[in-house]
Amino acid sequence: MFNIDEIYTISSFLSLCNKTIENKIPTCWLQGEISNLARPTSGHWYFSLKDSKTQVRCALFRLNQRHIKFNPENGMEVLVHAAPALYEARGDFQLIIQHLEPVGVGNLNLAFEQLKNKLADEGLFDSIHKKPLPNIINTIGVISSSVGAVIQDIIKVLNRRYPFAKILLFDSVVQGQGSVQKLTNALNVAEQSGKCDVIIIARGGGSLEDLWAFNEEALARTIFKASTPIISAIGHETDTTIADFVADVRAPTPSAAAMLVTPDRLELLANIDKLYTLLRQTYQQTLHHYQSRLNQLKLRIPSPNRQITFFSQKLDHTSINLNTHVKSALALNNAKLNSLFAALKQHSPTETIKHAKVLNQVFFTQLKHQIKQIINANSNTLHLASEKLQKAMTTLTDRHKITLSIQANSLHHLSPLNTLSRGFSITTNAKNQVLSSTTDTKINQAITTQLTDGKLYSNIEKIEKN
Repeated sequence: MFNIDEIYTISSFLSLCNKTIENKIPTCWLQGEISNLARPTSGHWYFSLKDSKTQVRCALFRLNQRHIKFNPENGMEVLVHAAPALYEARGDFQLIIQHLEPVGVGNLNLAFEQLKNKLADEGLFDSIHKKPLPNIINTIGVISSSVGAVIQDIIKVLNRRYPFAKILLFDSVVQGQGSVQKLTNALNVAEQSGKCDVIIIARGGGSLEDLWAFNEEALARTIFKASTPIISAIGHETDTTIADFVADVRAPTPSAAAMLVTPDRLELLANIDKLYTLLRQTYQQTLHHYQSRLNQLKLRIPSPNRQITFFSQKLDHTSINLNTHVKSALALNNAKLNSLFAALKQHSPTETIKHAKVLNQVFFTQLKHQIKQIINANSNTLHLASEKLQKAMTTLTDRHKITLSIQANSLHHLSPLNTLSRGFSITTNAKNQVLSSTTDTKINQAITTQLTDGKLYSNIEKIEKN
């Protein structure tokens, strides 16, 4: 039979083990290679420290990182000063790292860096060689394991986002011996089929050793020679392989690769809703902005009552200043007037006025006499000019009368009436044309004869020519 007092709960037992480990095993120095390094947002570092036979979990808390001047990486050989402990929540044995020093770079990591630098120098990573993804994708080739969760994740994403695309799986081993050759063969088959618009090389997360097939030179050069755009989706977001550098596009996860090559209907609708919301917000903000400006402008326009009050106050102030100015000017002018009046009293103008009156009278008499002389002189001149004009007019009139009499006599001798008075006459036809020849008229034509004392109207009965 067992003693009931000897039965422990799991937490009590693990706590006892932890205290025993901490008390019995001293802090010591260990050397190993870092693997599975993780840096969560808490700032602590978690990794495995391993050698050729085994490995142990390690935790390096943020407070113990203050003296570390380098950046630990997977595959790095390090020397640690650590205390053993038991993580009671999971029952995991681990080392609490107090100090970390680099020893050297791990073999795999060194090989990774060497191949990376070699291919980079050859230009395999240059952006000029990167092929853009097509805008329309009908067939997607996937190189991955058919039994892994990666292909299922890709299928789920594509069915949800873009179920119209066809998926062609090129099954391959993605880890272990012979995986590089199988991956290369699968990529060649997908490329030579000519059916794929884009090819995704995908695999889940793992350690550097697990992902080493994607760091081989043969696979990298096969990816570089492919004419179809290739997306690498290997491991988690923090995992990086040579294939990621050579591929045309790198996706942080296989699901993200499926999202890269297809549009999302829900995302498009969500973007439309966002744009509509943004447009509405912008419209409301603009409306509010201009409403605020309008209100500010309204405030800047004074009301009529305020203007009247302002100008009334200004008028009162101006009126007060004017009254003050007028009073000051009146007082000053009164002072000047009093001063001038006092000076005027000292120099009385009575005698000056009398003298001026005498002078004015003398000047008036002289002016009156001069005017009279001028009038008399002009009157004599006018009388003489009038007599000369009268004589000239009489002489000119007589001269014109004689000339007119001579011209009248000459006109009388030439007048037709004077000719008619001597027995001559003038005969005209009905058109009042003078008849100067027998050819100018004809039988029965009416004619008019002008005599000195009247006219005769007759018709031609006979015409005789000389």
